[in-house]
Amino acid sequence: MDLGLTAKVALVTAASQGLGRASAAVLAREGMQVAICARDEVTTRRVAEELHAATGARVEGFVCDLTDSAAISIMVDAVLARFGTVHVLVNNAGGPPPGQFADVSDADWQRAFELTLMSQVRVTRAVLPVMRAQRWGRVINLSSYSVKQPIPDIMLSNSLRLGGIGWAKSIAASLAADNVLINTIATGWTLTDRVSQMASSRAAAGERESSAVLAEIAAGIPLKRLARPEEIADVVAFLASERASYITGTVIPVDGGIIQSPT
Repeated sequence: MDLGLTAKVALVTAASQGLGRASAAVLAREGMQVAICARDEVTTRRVAEELHAATGARVEGFVCDLTDSAAISIMVDAVLARFGTVHVLVNNAGGPPPGQFADVSDADWQRAFELTLMSQVRVTRAVLPVMRAQRWGRVINLSSYSVKQPIPDIMLSNSLRLGGIGWAKSIAASLAADNVLINTIATGWTLTDRVSQMASSRAAAGERESSAVLAEIAAGIPLKRLARPEEIADVVAFLASERASYITGTVIPVDGGIIQSPT
């Protein structure tokens, strides 16, 4: 299937590892030019080189702390200067640290707010003028199935990711008038460093091995396994494509069936 992405430009945030890197790799393989960003300059440059070597696509790395509004503006300006435009934005920011309500401070809440909600607001706001001017754009937010079904021990993520859903739904109608589509992927348990961190936290609290925690998680998923990052990235590519031209304002679970709610 031709996804109609050849030569278009994508910006993928927090793309040095995990779902961000997998998304950048899939889009590059579809023929897109890809800008990635992450906090560490050396790592970001290395990942860009690796993705270029693996796909043959143009991939360039940019340094950005997604909790810093000024850094976001500088990064997006640099991407636009180098690539000329952005057609597809993949908003990814990992996630705040695990913890129950009694464990998180006001400072924890503020850092999580800047990372989980405001990063996608700010990056989207920065690229929207070019998307609207060219009357073509895709904004894809990588979130969590916790927006449908809270996950134990991640109070910050459970709370703030819902804010992202409300924000995306609120602007979807106005963006649609300019053929800019915005959708959110509610990801399930995926084999990333973030999930390994959560498993280690649960393991430490229960005095057991991380492998036992991961096995327990897998047992609760109807497909009986965690997702590979590439399985999430394939849905990113579809939503970025011409084939998804009538989908906007939605939350699409890619969760192995773990969400129990029928809606």
